[in-house]
Amino acid sequence: MTPPNRPYADLPISESAALAAFARRDRAMDGRFVVGVTSTGIYCKPSCPARRPRPENVTFHADPAAARAAGLRPCLRCRPDEDGRERDAVAMALDLLTHDPPPRLTALARAVGYAPHHFQRLFKRETGLSPAAWAKQVRVDRMASALAGAGSVTEAIYAAGYNAPGHFYSEAKGTLGMTPSAWRKGGAGVAIHWTVAQTALGPMLLAATERGICRLSFSEGESDLCARFPNATLVEGGPLVMRLVNAAIAACDNPAAMPDLPLDISGTAFQQAVWQALRRIPPGETRSYAEIAAEVGRPGASRATGSANGANAVAVLIPCHRVIRSDGTLGGYAYGLEIKKQLLERERRAGKD
Repeated sequence: MTPPNRPYADLPISESAALAAFARRDRAMDGRFVVGVTSTGIYCKPSCPARRPRPENVTFHADPAAARAAGLRPCLRCRPDEDGRERDAVAMALDLLTHDPPPRLTALARAVGYAPHHFQRLFKRETGLSPAAWAKQVRVDRMASALAGAGSVTEAIYAAGYNAPGHFYSEAKGTLGMTPSAWRKGGAGVAIHWTVAQTALGPMLLAATERGICRLSFSEGESDLCARFPNATLVEGGPLVMRLVNAAIAACDNPAAMPDLPLDISGTAFQQAVWQALRRIPPGETRSYAEIAAEVGRPGASRATGSANGANAVAVLIPCHRVIRSDGTLGGYAYGLEIKKQLLERERRAGKD
């Protein structure tokens, strides 16, 4: 989609980023702005499943009130006005899950006014984790704080709410990088170093925490990074990111020779499974959304696979460009089909050499 030629100074992100989020049906952007469709007189969430309108019929608004002031009415399919109630319920649940012990799903859902099975889906959609997994992460985070002041590791384990050391070691295994709570809170408490470098595919934004790369994108800058991590401390340049940028440029120039770079990304279990499946696709080959869905044990979940593909925060390094439609056409790409074509062509040429 080509961005409509209109200014939107009140948007929390750039117009191009908003358009890209709308094109990929990015649930993470729901509640941050709404999309107006002048041809039908409605406004939608960025993730609305309806067919995408022509670009000249698209407008962007900071919130539902602004869209209504423009004479638009809410979409009956994606119900953008419900975001506020749902987000309030999730916010209340997040607070309840800090209690020791945290409430179980039935009690939690009752406290926020939802049926348990519905709230489980809602909570996971909003946070990327189930309530039980979130409570587990709260304990792991609390453990990190307790270690700073406790006289011993054992004391810290009990202070963090674990009833036995074995429970902590079981839960903490593999917990690295930015915690899910930090991702959910816009990078709160995290320093992110970033730079924009020129590549054969155009300007590349690279951002990294001390754990690894958390963002690789094209034609984005500091404002886009700030919109994604509004509560992080952004630091331009520095040795942390410069150690990684040359290898990332090389990956863009030759995606068939993918370097093993550290990543600091967060996603649901399903998203993580999809991203791992993408990394297993040999350079120069492609897979359909249906094939990826089947590989991760969810046959028929092609749409969910597409959403997971679109949620990939590190282009090229997790090669979402290798996924195409079942009919053999390229499908979409967050940074434009021309970049997708170039990446695939570079991999194919490398395979023939």
